[in-house]
Amino acid sequence: MRFSFLIIDDNDNSAKGILDLFENFPNHFCAGIVKDSQTAIKQIIKVKPQLVIVQIPTKLNDANLLFETVKESFQYLDSIPYFIALAPKPDYAFRAIQSGFSDYVLIPLQIHQLGKSLFQFEKRNPAATASTICIKSYSDYHFVALQDILYLKSDNNTTDIQLYNGKKVNAFKTLKHFESTLPFYFLRIHKSYIVNINQVSRIYFSKSKCYLNYDEILPFSLTYRENVEAIIRKINI
Repeated sequence: MRFSFLIIDDNDNSAKGILDLFENFPNHFCAGIVKDSQTAIKQIIKVKPQLVIVQIPTKLNDANLLFETVKESFQYLDSIPYFIALAPKPDYAFRAIQSGFSDYVLIPLQIHQLGKSLFQFEKRNPAATASTICIKSYSDYHFVALQDILYLKSDNNTTDIQLYNGKKVNAFKTLKHFESTLPFYFLRIHKSYIVNINQVSRIYFSKSKCYLNYDEILPFSLTYRENVEAIIRKINI
């Protein structure tokens, strides 16, 4: 799991079709599915996907609105994802490139077309190799392997970082800081918790519980349901 992607598509069936094709590319993890560009920009800011797959609407007015929203978003996004347009016709593909999209594919989307686009994306966006985080507490510096982190818990203006070995490290940073700086496989599931999705062993929706290695049990809230559903998609791959 090296890259995260977001799907923008207002049609549930075609979004599922895109997800099904991505099952052939296990290095890619779906961080969410949204139905409109405005919601998508908020989700991009929240989960920081490296790749965004956009189903261009067939109606001209809807397509124009999407193109303008994506173009304007480049002015304030800290990190610009790689946008791939799924275009219903060639002139929409041309408009997408003019609006700042990195690539396009004419629909219906085929596996070889998606594979070609993902190959181009991976060439231009090598996976990040960072595996350690430096945490400052008073005059003490801890160097923690990201894979050893189970979850992060908010404690007023500081954050408790719970490790796999049972140890806990306190950081003089807010949970919001870590939400914006940690890799995409750390997702916020509650106002007080961020989890390492690679450590999740069970999601219990009826009781809003998230299990980590069948030991730690954390609550999740409806506010972050999209992130919880993203974890389920990852586990189902």
